[in-house]
Amino acid sequence: MKKIRLGVQLLFTILTNGYVYGFLNGKIYQGRMKYVCVPGLNCYSCPGAIGSCPIGALQALLNQKGFEIPFAVLGFFFLFGSVLGRFVCGWLCPFGLVQDLLHKIPVFRKRKKLPLHHILKYGKYLTLIFLAGIGSMFLFDGFAKVPAFCKYLCPSGTFFGALPLLSTNELLRSQLGGLFFWKLGVLLVIVFLSIKVYRPFCQYLCPLGAIYGWFNRFSLVQVHWEKERCISCGACERACPVSIPAEEISRSPECIRCGKCVQVCPAHCLSFRKRQGESLPCGTEE
Repeated sequence: MKKIRLGVQLLFTILTNGYVYGFLNGKIYQGRMKYVCVPGLNCYSCPGAIGSCPIGALQALLNQKGFEIPFAVLGFFFLFGSVLGRFVCGWLCPFGLVQDLLHKIPVFRKRKKLPLHHILKYGKYLTLIFLAGIGSMFLFDGFAKVPAFCKYLCPSGTFFGALPLLSTNELLRSQLGGLFFWKLGVLLVIVFLSIKVYRPFCQYLCPLGAIYGWFNRFSLVQVHWEKERCISCGACERACPVSIPAEEISRSPECIRCGKCVQVCPAHCLSFRKRQGESLPCGTEE
């Protein structure tokens, strides 16, 4: 499971950010594929990106003159959310992969959560509402509206977009200002925290995770828990990167469907596929 997931993450990141010419020449791909959103947090300004970020697309529509309901992006969220839920976060998000790899660095004593997690986890909803939503509708820079999340916070944009472009574009380097160094500071904090804490950006700040998490209760991709099989050993909760109990996995907005709980369950009461027929008695195995 671990190797399969890592392979899918790497493959999807390469497919969605594989415009090699852009990386070599410091130019952003602007072909027709840029009108198509990819499901994960994938910066439009990344020189290798061939698709658009759905949060960026949402802000672009909210930035338009006047106000129109962004039906296209909302439909995109409904489609991927109802089918995959936060499986997107666990398997298809390039910046999620970056955090996973950083967390594997063997320094520090690892933590699953930050102190005050029960409060901080709502930060991603505040980011969605006030930066990606309200901020994009009402913040102005001169005469233009501002995509507030992308401009002031998104570490994925700094990592995949700003840094590669700056490395090949001398003109951009000459125009660096305070905003870039603020976003670089945000990125460095996320990088440092990711080495110690599991996916801090996903857990506390990502507006895309907030959206997909809402769909977790009824998405087609589920981790099913069979209560009758469960022996209450706690192995799944210990293996879970964010310590979700077995009875909450199928409905928790924090579950990214990484599959670690499925892999370690000794009673086989957790699975991605719902079994047909009667369950085995509690404590027995097939």
